[in-house]
Parts: sequence; structure tokens; C-alpha cells
Amino acid sequence: MTSTDLHTEPATARLAPVTPKDRIFNLDMLRGWAILGILAVNALAFAWPHLLIAPIETPPPVDSTVADAIGVWVIDVFFADKMRTLFTLLFGVSIFLVGGERSDLDRGALLRRRLGWLALIGALHGALLWFGDILLLYAVSGFLFLLFRSWSARRLLWVGGLITLFWALLAVGFYWAMGNIPPEMAAEFDGAMSAPTPEMIQAIVDTYRSGGFAGFMANLTTWATFAAFMLIMIPVTVPLMMVGLGLFKSGFLTGQSPMWVYLVVLVTGGANLAVSAWWGWQKAMAPDGVDPTGGWAAASTGAAPLVTLFYVTALILLTKFGFRVITQVLVPVGRMAFTNYLTQTLIMVTLYYAAWGPLWYGTHSTSQMWMVVGAVWLAQLIWSPLWLSVFRMGPLEWAWRCLTYGRMVPIRKGAD
Repeated sequence: MTSTDLHTEPATARLAPVTPKDRIFNLDMLRGWAILGILAVNALAFAWPHLLIAPIETPPPVDSTVADAIGVWVIDVFFADKMRTLFTLLFGVSIFLVGGERSDLDRGALLRRRLGWLALIGALHGALLWFGDILLLYAVSGFLFLLFRSWSARRLLWVGGLITLFWALLAVGFYWAMGNIPPEMAAEFDGAMSAPTPEMIQAIVDTYRSGGFAGFMANLTTWATFAAFMLIMIPVTVPLMMVGLGLFKSGFLTGQSPMWVYLVVLVTGGANLAVSAWWGWQKAMAPDGVDPTGGWAAASTGAAPLVTLFYVTALILLTKFGFRVITQVLVPVGRMAFTNYLTQTLIMVTLYYAAWGPLWYGTHSTSQMWMVVGAVWLAQLIWSPLWLSVFRMGPLEWAWRCLTYGRMVPIRKGAD
């Protein structure tokens, strides 16, 4: 084959998926933590009507014990917004690792094809299975982020960081203000944004538990609304991708930054998590409708990126200083993040509203949902390394790569 022949070949014929030996340990580790944590956040949306999520997040009406209150507290403080933020940071890195610099036209074309398939898969996932899909948002945001992937680490961190800081301060201010508005304004707001009535919730529960296609049709209707809302999140998502790629290019995510940088992030993020946990605990233990923190429990969630960076730093330092045996368990889950994310949906849909499952929809308290989440975590922590002991990648990663490259790529170890 001549150099001219090579040049005129399609890009997908000359490029190949990354091999297991070329993968970056820290990225897979962090991705594994993110994909497990995302299920803890999403569990409520699988098990109960969307009316409990938006416009005002409300615990399941069957919550009645201290264990339920603690379960809600754990989700709100340690997982909500933090896992989405982490996965978004890492998605920004993957855009660069797959697509390279903007000057690399072949890899850029491959990346656009990859994102196109992701958009289709995300749309099908949301429309046919579960309305809370985030893949479509990442695909659309990824197309926009293509323009910025060649920026320097400094520029990515400054631009992405400042925009993210703006959104964080806006969220903090909004939630604090909502907790401190005058009583007469609060009454008007409660009237306009009232919590769903038991009758409204029960009607949706009955639809999902009908055992037929009614539940899936209800999901499709909900997805049509949520998809539009999710796309509004693009101005929040793209800056986080910038920060993620900036952290990668600077060496932070690969453990190459100076130790003082990690210590500053660890102390700052850890302090934020501690304060948020304390405020959240006070609110969780207070009577319904009472917020002894004066709105600060909700406002502290606006600083979720700081807590995310605390997790990132803690896991990197554990790996760096002799505790790799602990962080290693997350790596197989992260290597199969696409498969594990979608199988989480298949498992939860089967358990909660598919006709072939036990139809648990609308019956579980928060503490019971945590038992389900823990069981799924355990299953994925076990099955991911078992699968990867035989195969190079997860089954859905393989399917996605075949679609991207336009040919069958090897999946079994040792295959050419």
C-alpha cells in the first residue's frame, strides 16, 4: 500500500479504539466512582413519578423513618449534582482523547461520528426506557465542545472555571433567597409551585404499574418535556467539560500536579462538604417544612463542583500513596461506564415498571431504594472485572465502537 493509498483511506480504516494497556488508570477509576454514584441520584426517578423531582424535589410519600431521612440526606449531600459534575468533567477529557487536536481532521471526523451515534442512542434510551437520559445532552454539548478542545489548559480552566463559578454563585444565591423570602411571597410561590397532590402521584403510579405499555408511553411523554429541559443545561455542561479537559492537560487528573495544589483542593472541597453535611443534617432532622439553616442547606448544593474536586483529589491521592488496591476496584466499572450506565436503566426499569418485573413502582421508601442501589453496585463491581477478564471492553462499548468505525472491531482478548 502506497502513502497515497493510505491518505485516501477513510479515517475509520486507519484509526482504532484505544487498547487496554493504553488506558489511563485515574480516568477509569474516577469514571467508575461517577457511574456508581449516578445511580444513587437517579434511583428516585426510576421508582417514583417525575412530579417528585421537578419543579420541587420531594421525598417519596412513603418515607416515614429516620432511616429514610438519613437516606435522603446522604443523596443530597454526597451524591446529588456531584456525580453529574464528575462525569461531565471526564466527558470533556474523552472528547480530546478520541478527537485529538482540531488540526487532526481524521480523528475529528471520527469523533463527530461517535457523538452522532451517542445522540441517537441517548434519544432512544430516553424515549423508550427512561426519561432521565443524559447521553443526548452530552452528545449535543460535545459537538459544541469540539471548538474548544485545542485550547491550552490555562485558557480552559480560566474560561470554564469562571463560567462555572457564575452558575454556582447564581445557584447559591437563588436557593438562599428562596429560604429567606418574606412569608407573603413564600405563600404565593408555594401556590404557584405547589407540591403534587397524593391523587396526582397515585394516578401516575397506577399508570406505570399497569403492566402494559402505558408506563412506557407515560415515560415517552415525560421524556419529551425533560429532553427540552436537559438541552437548556448546555451552557452549564460545556464549561464543566472545559474545566475537565483543563485539569487533564495540566496534569491534575493524572496525578502530576504539585502536592500543594492537591492539598488546597482537598482542604477547600472537604471543608465545603463538611459544612454542607452539617447544614443538610440539621434540615433532614427538622420537622417537615422547617429549615433551621435559613436556606443554607439548599444553597450549599450550588458549590457541588468543589465537592466533586474533593472526591477527585482524594481518589488520586489514595492511588498515589499506596492505596491503589482500594481504588482499583472502581477501574473495571469505569472501563465499562457506557454499558454499566445503560444496564442500570435496564435493571431499574425491570424492577420498577416493566411488565416482566415485580412492578415495585411507587412502593419503595428511600431506605428501600438504597438497598436496591447497593445490590446493583455490588453486581456491577463483580461483573465488570469478570467480563473484562475475557473481553477488551464492555459489550455496549464494543457496539458503539463498531458503529463509530463502521466495521467490526475485536472484542475478545487476543483477537486480531
